[in-house]
Amino acid sequence: METGLIIEKLVVILLLFGITLLIATYLTYFERKVAAWIQDRIGPDRAGPYGLLQPLADAGKMFFKEDFIPATANKWIFIMGPGIAMFTACMTGAVIPWGPDVEAFGRTVSLQVADVNIGILFIMGFTSIGVYGIMLGGWASNNKFSLYGAIRASSQMISYELAMGISIITIVLMSGSLSVRDIVQDQQGSFGMNWNIFYQPLCFIIFFVTALAECNRAPFDLPECETELVGGYHTEYGSMKLGLFLFAEYINMFISSAVIAAIFFGGYNFPGMNYLSGVTLAVVGTAVFFLKTFFFIFVFMWVRWTLPRFRFDQLMHLGWKKLIPLSLINLLITAIVIAFREGWFTK
Repeated sequence: METGLIIEKLVVILLLFGITLLIATYLTYFERKVAAWIQDRIGPDRAGPYGLLQPLADAGKMFFKEDFIPATANKWIFIMGPGIAMFTACMTGAVIPWGPDVEAFGRTVSLQVADVNIGILFIMGFTSIGVYGIMLGGWASNNKFSLYGAIRASSQMISYELAMGISIITIVLMSGSLSVRDIVQDQQGSFGMNWNIFYQPLCFIIFFVTALAECNRAPFDLPECETELVGGYHTEYGSMKLGLFLFAEYINMFISSAVIAAIFFGGYNFPGMNYLSGVTLAVVGTAVFFLKTFFFIFVFMWVRWTLPRFRFDQLMHLGWKKLIPLSLINLLITAIVIAFREGWFTK
């Protein structure tokens, strides 16, 4: 591999990692501001102008609090839990194309860490591995409330991954590729408005609901149900170990919103993009992609402060008896339509 390509990828990786951590940090601030707006309150306003330094104060509190491990906990697995959760959350953004290719320093720079031809499987795989961090953390705590929260989280995430996977297969059928970049580029037609949401609205609704459940966001936040489980799977965690679990949750919300924007809303494609080129297209396309992502982050927060929490039996009923059958029916109809369009039944 040539030196220029290695440097290019290192720069993209560092930028993506830094931006992801910055966004995850300030999502805590926006969460509180959105909650305050919905509940007719002011929200954070004391730490700096408009409360903008509140996330830094929270991070400082996490870093400087006493770090303890319960005497009866499994020490190394207790430490591994939040590390696995954070690692898997950060890795999922590696295959997302954050903007069009840009010409810089005499070479074509891709605003994507890795354009693997199984990008969708990569995202789903790391999403599935993320449950291990939660399960190990809850089990290693040697606390019954933590264990109950971990069991809830694992059963919930495994159940909703099925409907999520089937809904993604529908999009893969339409684009003919597992590469996220190919799926985004397939939506460039009609002056940048050939978005999958116009062809698969039901698929989008299923994916969005399952994304809420995968991120443990309300109304699917039963693994952290304070009224029943104290603090859920991170009851025994404090200091930066707790911070890593919370960071992982917000990073997952950011990445989930980016995936929704990429596979359903055209990614960096936008109306009139055909009239732009070069660096201008790359800058505007990247800005459009982040605007779409931030919109869905806002919707995630809006849902949290609007809908009440499900009971656990209602959550499982929705996943197994509603979303999975709907996603299978939608997949079957899509497959039949594609087969007719390509003339498979006339050969």
